[in-house]
Amino acid sequence: MGDATPAGWAYVALYLIVALSCAKAARADRLPPSPQLREKVLWWLCTFVMGFLAINKQLDLQSLVTDVGRCIAVDQGWYESRRQVQRGFLAAMVVISIVSVAGCWMVLRQTFGRTGLAVAGLGFVCLFVVVRAASFHHFDIFLGGSVLGLNIATLLEMTGPLLILIAAVQAGRQSLR
Repeated sequence: MGDATPAGWAYVALYLIVALSCAKAARADRLPPSPQLREKVLWWLCTFVMGFLAINKQLDLQSLVTDVGRCIAVDQGWYESRRQVQRGFLAAMVVISIVSVAGCWMVLRQTFGRTGLAVAGLGFVCLFVVVRAASFHHFDIFLGGSVLGLNIATLLEMTGPLLILIAAVQAGRQSLR
């Protein structure tokens, strides 16, 4: 279970650094109460998501869920129909991701100068999660490709956390002023 490679641990470190930066941004007092509360919720959400991704990177929870689902499907006799369930699960993940990012966009639109990068980062994280979920269903060819010599899976996995990190560091700098 997990990704005990140096690259895997580097991702865990990145996720934890981003989570700590987001927690610091969430604790900063720098704005009038109304937008401050909305931004704090965003930063705590980012903290939770990045912390969860760090844990998941080493525990490989998605493989556990897949294995449990497979056992349930075999035990209950619907394993032959699993593709329909997989498509439904993937569609639900896409809808939840779109609604979540759009919701953040709407709630934070007045503060987008400060929060836009973090919301975009969450969008990339959602995209990565959806693509990874699809990769369990024969999407690995796309993830194995490269753009400008960089692995697509690496680009997808790093973009969101790096955007969130930049936004969190900027939020921390704003609170110092």
